[in-house]
Amino acid sequence: MHGRTRRGPRRRRALSAAAALTIGIMTPGVAAPQASAARPDAVQQSLNALVRDDGTPAALASVKDRDGRTRTYTAGLGDLATGAPVPLDGQVRIGSNTKTFVAVVVLQLVAERRMDLDASVDTYLPGLVRGEGIDGRRITVRRLLQHTSGLPDYSNHLGDDVRYYAPRDLLDIALRHPADFAPGARWKYSNTNYVLAGLIVQKVTGRPLAEQIDRRIVKRIGLRHTYFPDPGDTSIREPHPQGYHRESADAPLRDITEIEPSWGWAAGQMVSTGSDLNRFFGALLAGRLLPPAQLAQMRSTVPAEATFGRGARYGLGLVSRPLPCGGLAWGHGGSFPGYETRGGATDDGRAANVAVTVQLTDEAGRRNLERAADTALCR
Repeated sequence: MHGRTRRGPRRRRALSAAAALTIGIMTPGVAAPQASAARPDAVQQSLNALVRDDGTPAALASVKDRDGRTRTYTAGLGDLATGAPVPLDGQVRIGSNTKTFVAVVVLQLVAERRMDLDASVDTYLPGLVRGEGIDGRRITVRRLLQHTSGLPDYSNHLGDDVRYYAPRDLLDIALRHPADFAPGARWKYSNTNYVLAGLIVQKVTGRPLAEQIDRRIVKRIGLRHTYFPDPGDTSIREPHPQGYHRESADAPLRDITEIEPSWGWAAGQMVSTGSDLNRFFGALLAGRLLPPAQLAQMRSTVPAEATFGRGARYGLGLVSRPLPCGGLAWGHGGSFPGYETRGGATDDGRAANVAVTVQLTDEAGRRNLERAADTALCR
């Protein structure tokens, strides 16, 4: 998931300790110079630095230029225990990038006049959302998607119990705590918003959220390596780098690849690749997933610097960030035990996604990952 102060729950498991790190070389998806033949380009250098300086076991990137040419990059090791290389364009847990998929489904339903952005949560889930300072009659769908509902974040209260959680379980955890503020009073990131959005999608369509995402987005634009894990599916299905966790700065890295993902649900459960994320965000900005009116609503933003950094703004499940080379990147980013992702797309057709195989808990590491994504988008 995501959050400057807390990027979703940081679940802990006692698994085998990790081994040493080494720097990898660029792995081109389209004709590109090998590191042995020429000095690594800026993207490769940024990935090497993430492994060398930040201690991430591996880093991988997929970069598409405005002409549609794609390059893939890797650094580090895909499996510290075996020394296996990082798979090209390997699958990772994409955390809060899931929110953008959910928001697209909601906005598609709005375009179909089956939902209304300014209708209350109670319109769809009557009586369900009540608590101290919390009333579903005062929270609109728009406020859920834009994190202006004031709902407390359930992920701050999960503890270390790694088990299956039904979506209603996650909502119930949140409702045991008081509202952070009155609906619409300000902006604050909360994973609870998207659990509710997912529940509303299921109520309106009568079908599982995962099925709606698969039918309306994944199959529609040909995301061949993107899926919403089934309940109890703790593995990652296709070639992937192992994901790691470190309890503290001086603790060993531990393999946390296989984990029950249900506590992320609509806020962060999905698995994808860098190239698929590039295709998704590119298709979204190009108008292939939403009519113009709904895409414009999605891109209507409020300040979100406290969570996403300087100049960042949050729309409806979509973040805009200023690029050092000018213009804006539109994306989201995600954090999930074992993995951290950053990237997005631009209106002129560029797209990039960078992932590392440890959930980042320090500001410096996050800034370095964001700079690597900026480098990829500006190359």
